[in-house]
Amino acid sequence: MSEPSLYERLGGVFAIAAVVDHFSDAVVNNPIVGQQSENPDLREWHTKNLERLPGLKFMRTLWVCNVAGGPFQYTATEPGSTALGLEEAHRRFHISPDEFDEVAAELGRTLDVVGVPQREKGEVLAAFAAHKGEVTEGYVATTGD
Repeated sequence: MSEPSLYERLGGVFAIAAVVDHFSDAVVNNPIVGQQSENPDLREWHTKNLERLPGLKFMRTLWVCNVAGGPFQYTATEPGSTALGLEEAHRRFHISPDEFDEVAAELGRTLDVVGVPQREKGEVLAAFAAHKGEVTEGYVATTGD
């Protein structure tokens, strides 16, 4: 008998949606990447586009379910170079590697809050980290960075 997928071990779509809901709200309030971010593109999205947050939570839930081996198919609204590619959806935000790392840290904190076991937490964070290059593709360092 094969081992359950990460999707199954996380508890399925309802558990994943709860994680995404908490995580998404935490990112909005995060001082580095949210409403107080020094990155003007992130700050603007998290202050002037929150009416889009429910849809973003839905898309994030589909993405995690898909990456975790669940029965749901993620289809990007702004397709990247692969089916799960994220570069086009994030390019305009000019997300730096440090900002990506802060979002990953926020995800880790959320996984701790909801009690995801260490093994599954590591797998989720690894899946997230695998897309760092895509998410930060629009970032251009300035001389002050």
